[in-house]
Amino acid sequence: MKKFRKVLDGLTTSSPGGTMGSPSCGSAAGTPTAAPTPKEIDVQETLVSENFQLCKTVRHGFPYQPTSLAFDPVQKILAIGSRSGGVRILGRPGVDCYCQHESGAAVLQLQFLINEGALVTACADDTLHLWNLRQRRPAVLHSLKFNRERITFCHLPFQSKWLYVGTERGNTHIVNIESFILSGYVIMWNKAIELSTKTHPGPVVHLSDSPKDEGKLLIGFEGGTIVQWDLRAKKADFRIYYDEAIHSVSWHHEGKQFMCSHSDGSLTLWNLRNTTKPFQLTFPHGKIQKDGRKESCKPILKVEYKTTRSSEPFVIFSGGLSYDKAGRRPALTIMHGKAITVLEMDYPIVEFMVLCETPYNNEVQDPYAVVVLLEKDLIVVDLTQSNFPVFENPYPMDVHESPVTCTAYFADCPPDIIPILYSIGAKNKKTGYSHKEWPIAGGTWTLGSHTYPEIIITGHADGSIKFWDASAFTLQMLYKLKTSKVFEKPKPGEGRAVELGEEDPFAVQMVSWCPHSRIFCVVGISAHIILYRFSKYDANTQIVSLEVRLQCEPEDIITPSENENNPCFSEPGSHSPQPHHQYPVSPGSRTPDSARDNIPCLKVKDKMVRVPPGYQSDLVIQLLWVDGEPPQQITSLDLNSAYGLLAFGNCNGLAVVDYLQKTVILCISTLDLYGATDPYQRLSRSPRRNRQSTSEHCMRGLSNFYSDSKKRIRTSYQSLTELTDNQQSIDMERSKSPTSDHVNGHCTSPTSQPCSAGKPRIPMGPEGPRLTRRGPGRPPFRKAQSAACMEISLPVSHTEESRENSFSRSRSSSVSSIDRDTKEAITTLQFGESYGRKSDVLPTPCLWVGTSLGVVILIPLSIPTDHEERMEDPVTVGPSGAVQMLKGSMLRFGFLDCNGALIQSPYEVWRDLNAPEDPDRPRRRKLVHFSPSSSQDAFGEGHLAIVCSERQAKVFLMPSQSCLFVHNITESSFVLRADVVSLCNSVCLACFCANGHVMTLSLPSLRPLMDVNYLPLTDMRIARTFCFTNEGQALYLSSPTEIQRITYSQEMCDNLQEMLGELFTPIETPEAQNRGFLKGFFGGNAHTFDREELFGEAAAGKASRSLAQHIPGQGGVEGMKVAASGAVGELARARIALDERGQRLGELEERTALMMTSAETFSKHAHELMLKCKDKKWYQF
Repeated sequence: MKKFRKVLDGLTTSSPGGTMGSPSCGSAAGTPTAAPTPKEIDVQETLVSENFQLCKTVRHGFPYQPTSLAFDPVQKILAIGSRSGGVRILGRPGVDCYCQHESGAAVLQLQFLINEGALVTACADDTLHLWNLRQRRPAVLHSLKFNRERITFCHLPFQSKWLYVGTERGNTHIVNIESFILSGYVIMWNKAIELSTKTHPGPVVHLSDSPKDEGKLLIGFEGGTIVQWDLRAKKADFRIYYDEAIHSVSWHHEGKQFMCSHSDGSLTLWNLRNTTKPFQLTFPHGKIQKDGRKESCKPILKVEYKTTRSSEPFVIFSGGLSYDKAGRRPALTIMHGKAITVLEMDYPIVEFMVLCETPYNNEVQDPYAVVVLLEKDLIVVDLTQSNFPVFENPYPMDVHESPVTCTAYFADCPPDIIPILYSIGAKNKKTGYSHKEWPIAGGTWTLGSHTYPEIIITGHADGSIKFWDASAFTLQMLYKLKTSKVFEKPKPGEGRAVELGEEDPFAVQMVSWCPHSRIFCVVGISAHIILYRFSKYDANTQIVSLEVRLQCEPEDIITPSENENNPCFSEPGSHSPQPHHQYPVSPGSRTPDSARDNIPCLKVKDKMVRVPPGYQSDLVIQLLWVDGEPPQQITSLDLNSAYGLLAFGNCNGLAVVDYLQKTVILCISTLDLYGATDPYQRLSRSPRRNRQSTSEHCMRGLSNFYSDSKKRIRTSYQSLTELTDNQQSIDMERSKSPTSDHVNGHCTSPTSQPCSAGKPRIPMGPEGPRLTRRGPGRPPFRKAQSAACMEISLPVSHTEESRENSFSRSRSSSVSSIDRDTKEAITTLQFGESYGRKSDVLPTPCLWVGTSLGVVILIPLSIPTDHEERMEDPVTVGPSGAVQMLKGSMLRFGFLDCNGALIQSPYEVWRDLNAPEDPDRPRRRKLVHFSPSSSQDAFGEGHLAIVCSERQAKVFLMPSQSCLFVHNITESSFVLRADVVSLCNSVCLACFCANGHVMTLSLPSLRPLMDVNYLPLTDMRIARTFCFTNEGQALYLSSPTEIQRITYSQEMCDNLQEMLGELFTPIETPEAQNRGFLKGFFGGNAHTFDREELFGEAAAGKASRSLAQHIPGQGGVEGMKVAASGAVGELARARIALDERGQRLGELEERTALMMTSAETFSKHAHELMLKCKDKKWYQF
């Protein structure tokens, strides 16, 4: 037990972090200071550093920038390589594994050791890697680095341990898979071609052994040369010289023909009996023009020639379309007999592979499906049906259907929410899929014991929202919501999207979801908020819209105040807030920017709409244009279903909306929130030109506004923020703000003042700063970019990802580009039961407000408790209470009782408003409250408030507002995300910093428990999407198409092996077809080919050491550790070994029986021949 002795009242110590009107705390992290009044808080902190370990768990989504594809026809698992060096291995749903090469080099080619539980990867750094797949987390067993030649193609024959490697120079090397050592047997390019050839044949683009004879190797060179090399005789059987470049080669299963694809869009069929010219030449998509010439066609990049028992062979290829049709989509062509089917794809084809029933290349192939790897999708086509339908993909490959702009992660959700969302979403599923089972069905996966309902929510650039079932390390889409349906479609050449250059006016910036009440709130880039309620019934509804004027008046020049004794308000006549009354103005009206006023960015549908079951819009809130200035984007949001309130803020101020009564109850500037408790001295502004001002309007600050604490504020369509936000007077101490941080000449903290690179900051003089406001020459609106994105010096490449990065979130929940010279933004909000003032005896509903200057403001709320009164009487906002200060911008609030237990926010139990009325059970609101005093028998009143900023965390005791603990989280960086999370029946504070560190702090003592340098922040996508959740889990968007989930729980890391899928399962290798006695006896010596005799060290010698370098891997050791971690692993190893031994013994027995049968047949035929010829004379023969 950790015992903390702390003073409840009267704690007064001086500290730079102290604030006016509130007790301050000591500056030493986690060092409480004793006080005269002895009272004790006994909190049992059960979390220790041994409870934490950081590791990746699983990756969801489509592999980003894929490059290669491979399939194991026996194990039925699929591997996809990517440009960043990643390898995704997929099997049945739940079997999904991600591997990463340490070098990060692109994966050029993948080769499975069929039914051996191993995979060979060839990377762009000319290195071969052997991966062990017989463990849940694959690892590299061996690596072979080529030093003098570049790898272009690899081929591994079935049931062979010798890998053929073609190079850019045209040479072919042979690698032993077991030892990963290069053989001395080399096929040099100058020996493969004729000596009379004057040109280099080019790189090796194809290698394959003849189905008729494994001792013959077919080598295809890019320049058009094809050579069949006799491995035994070490000479060429034949050479083909063709005019067009070769891209791929495919054998007929009998080994008498092969087909080539060429760069001119042609297919050639060659017969081994006559290799002087092609047996058949076709241009599948080349039509004959009027002048008799054929159309020029694109290259056919790959062709597969597959035979069937029951019908004509399949010829499947990619590319080959004619050049003349502009805008034609990429296509896969399937030629079956005389029928030609062209399947158009949404994205370019990277690779495709035909799936066949047999792994043997000398048997009838009988293809049943074709896997098509596109740049941004994975498609499997059913070849057994004439219309070639696609299989329904069980993997979440459409996360990136529209660029992901925000994420939310909820663990341990109510158990009924997932089935309900699934049942609603299943009604909108696409149809027309193949009725057969998904063919990639390898591996095994079972539901682990450590599972609970988890939901991931992704917001997208097109305004869509996707709910995903993330339970048990899987990901399955439950429900999709389109927020754009609330608005009218913008007309071409009109609206905000055109005027402001906005590509995605409906893009989602943040979401807020209450799983218990099923109320969902979406914030969009066009300064709009949509509140949704869940219903199982469809309905006809009229969308209710609220328009809020939350905008400070733009000033041209900001000058220092002449009267510094009045920190909150300037002299009479200095500025003039104008009372505002809203008038409905059509958003589509064409008015110049200077006259554009009181209109939202988007137009809400004003007619009755039919909404299907699911989430149905209940309220739309839009910020308005003011004097030609567009509204600033919303930076913070919180809703509470028990209170029926929704709060949001931006860099201009704060608004609170009663969504039950559809009214605005508070709309106020950030400066006016302080009232008389403003901790800063602020400079007043110069009077605005051409505008009259009166002194009576200047005194309408929040201090006077809050003079009557029981005054009810009920303003519908009316703003209370006509006061312009005064420029802060930043003194010498503030000019040396701890939130400003300069590394290598760059501002590394979003809250720092702008500075030019390489120049130190100059403290401001007594006159203060003179800053120029946005002038007419500057664009009125900036696209949704975070301040962090603009001020952190990061190596972000300007590629196709720029669209995703344009919606970068800031280091908190803010997504707005905040002008930090002149604005103080609302960065975080939290409703909860707390104590608004020190004198409060009982907790009341409060709104905690955090700003970008590190200020915490507490606003008490008075909410009617009776159901009828709540729907009729207005909510009252009291004067602001406590004001505290921290270093850096505010990020998160959390609440604990005095026993250290987490206090949940109150919520309303879900009720379906569209359900039929039941006269016996009237629909009334049922609220669930978690009072701070409910669990405190010994200590009576009070609770702990956790306050975290981008630099610092503090724990306050309420209602005394005493600072119990303070911890400086980071000095050299800043926190991007912080959350109070539950773990192991306790709570902690989890933080993710911009320098890539993931940290956890104990609560309430703020002791560091874990600090891992996990992930350097290379782009703002990670900052925008990183989020923590309960049970020690977190996620972020690792690429524009992939979600990476991680855990920081030691318990989950220990159970990870149990929860992951098994890639390899012992399966008996299919038997080869019986070739018959005569075919086997007289059909050649294909089965007597011994590669060991040719390629082994005894026959071929050793390869040059300088040619390739062998690098041993750690996969074998790790695999043994994993397998030996328990009795189950040991038994599994023994079972696999026995299965393999039995399989080999069975194969040996079958071969022996076959040889005995052949011998008996031969003996019988010889005896019959002897009897027939016994009595014949010599002249009778």
